[in-house]
Amino acid sequence: MDAYFATKGHDMTKVLNVASDFSRSPSGRYVSDGPYSGERFREELLFPALQADHVEVVLDGVLTLGSSFLEEAFGGLVREHGLNPKELRGRLKIRSRLHTYVQKAWTYMESARPRVV
Repeated sequence: MDAYFATKGHDMTKVLNVASDFSRSPSGRYVSDGPYSGERFREELLFPALQADHVEVVLDGVLTLGSSFLEEAFGGLVREHGLNPKELRGRLKIRSRLHTYVQKAWTYMESARPRVV
């Protein structure tokens, strides 16, 4: 897993490339669905990366991205960690040649509700 940091002024940006840092074939929602699930990506890479000032997630290079992976990885930031989608808009950049992946990820974050414990 080769995620890297880039500096932009005084801010630190963590760049995660799903294909090279995680898997070219991510799939499934939960860890029980397989080793490259949205839950595992969120918990092992995405959520920890958000300790940086900004995070850029690159979705290019994967063979496909299913809605269950995208919803769990991105919607789970709000549902499982209580992060605010409006605040995430200022800190998280999602990049893909297939803009539908980017749109879906943001839709999942904006429609998710924090889990009540």
